[in-house]
Amino acid sequence: MAALAGAVALATAALPVGTAAAAPATTPSLAQLVARASRLSNQINDLGQQYDGLKIQLRAARTEIKFARETARRDARLLASGQAAIGQIAAVGYMTGGISPSLQLLQGSNPQAYLNQASMMVQLQSENGDRVTAVAAAEAAARRAELTAIQQQDRAAGLLAGMHAKVAAIRSRENILNSAAFSQALAVYRQTGHYPVPVVAGASVGAQALRYALTRLGDPYVWGAAGPSQFDCSGLVLWAYAQIGINLQHYTGDQWNEGQHIPRDQLQPGDLVFFFADLGHVGMYIGHGLMVAAPTYGQPVQIQPVFWNAYVGAVRIVA
Repeated sequence: MAALAGAVALATAALPVGTAAAAPATTPSLAQLVARASRLSNQINDLGQQYDGLKIQLRAARTEIKFARETARRDARLLASGQAAIGQIAAVGYMTGGISPSLQLLQGSNPQAYLNQASMMVQLQSENGDRVTAVAAAEAAARRAELTAIQQQDRAAGLLAGMHAKVAAIRSRENILNSAAFSQALAVYRQTGHYPVPVVAGASVGAQALRYALTRLGDPYVWGAAGPSQFDCSGLVLWAYAQIGINLQHYTGDQWNEGQHIPRDQLQPGDLVFFFADLGHVGMYIGHGLMVAAPTYGQPVQIQPVFWNAYVGAVRIVA
């Protein structure tokens, strides 16, 4: 376990892809391979969490697009209805010989130009109540909704491009870790030892979720996964709490804000423990300085010591 703790301590160091991919001048030692594997694996985990965050934003942007387009269609129908009503008023006025100059202008080639003039609006309102105001408002609302849809579409495209970039970065690191040189280091990870599975007592929300999380020991780490048989770190938390009817977001940054922040000396089983300045990793506290987590690439769901040297804080999820 000492080898793992030492590797984790190095996990925050940045390692550019080009540097990692370059052939070393000398054959690295096993300890160096383990350290490099730890850094690369941690980068994969961080990138995976960034990917999860972008995915949530993309889902929200697509919802906004749908809503904006529905609003634009509704306002367009109101606009057409109002314009038709104004046309009928003008037709009646023409047949009775009482059509006003303002309504004559409305029947011209560019009635909207007159609708936008305050003096014309006053005259039309005096003759037709609020009908013309409603028409102008509907047209403005339809234009705003359409503009919102276009803006959200552009945002969604940017988010999607960002997600693709994260995937490419993750895969470049996976290719390095899957190479023959790193297979030995990852084998060391898998031989770091196992802690006995504790019996979790209590009926608290955290204890219930923790019991579910412990049933997934040995399941593989896969970035962007949230069960039922493969997970990333926030995906394991999401899945465990979903089993007791509590819905969390699939992103460490959101999970950090989805419960009550608690001091370290008040940690209880099932509390979420977060690590690194960017909140790039999360586990579920067991007790006695241990947690269960989907650690990172190449390491399955497991019980391990809490990374106190990288600890940021804890959150308690409540029903």
